[in-house]
Amino acid sequence: MAVQTERGTSIVPANRVAWTPAGFTHYHRAHGDTDMRIVFLAPSLARLLSDHPAVFLASDLAREVLLALTGPRNYDDAAPGYSRSARSRLLRVLVEELREAHEQPLHLPEPRDDRLQAIARMLYENPADNASLADLGKTIGASTRTLSRLFRNELGMTFYEWRTQLRIYHALVLLADGHDTTQTAYACGWANPSGFIAAFTNVIGTTPGRYRTSRQQLVHPPLMSLAQ
Repeated sequence: MAVQTERGTSIVPANRVAWTPAGFTHYHRAHGDTDMRIVFLAPSLARLLSDHPAVFLASDLAREVLLALTGPRNYDDAAPGYSRSARSRLLRVLVEELREAHEQPLHLPEPRDDRLQAIARMLYENPADNASLADLGKTIGASTRTLSRLFRNELGMTFYEWRTQLRIYHALVLLADGHDTTQTAYACGWANPSGFIAAFTNVIGTTPGRYRTSRQQLVHPPLMSLAQ
């Protein structure tokens, strides 16, 4: 799943929690079979979490709390599954679990500069494009030095780090659609599957093959939490 705000796009693989604080206009898009659970937090709890959109790996406890809070009976005001006080306690447990969780490096910042936006459009349309930053700069009329500085100052990462994040996002979409590791590697611009596996594992924490298998075995894939 992908969640987009004015800050950029958060990539949300299976068993992650996407946190979107109040005040951020956002929309999400699911790829493949997705079971999305939404929980709203009161301001008193929301302020305990980060003030920017983030993605967390759901602990076993956080996952079960989210599933419990979003069960069928919890949408029936006439016969709620939990009392107000019980629900309040579960929400606090969820927040404490997220406070202990490490933020995942799964956020793709959105460029604001016109030159970076032009590069982003080209790579979104063709993530397998292996053109260097110098080549892309010639296309849009900007020097390598200028573009490197813009990536660092505006997005907080190098061009190659940003492009890798973009490719991982596309790889997750392709894997969700049933493509195998080799097909995905070449479609996203890697010269060979081993390079793709290494990059994917570094960002996601598991190999593409294991990720595909785990998605197929999950009863409830991605989880999503929103605050209000």
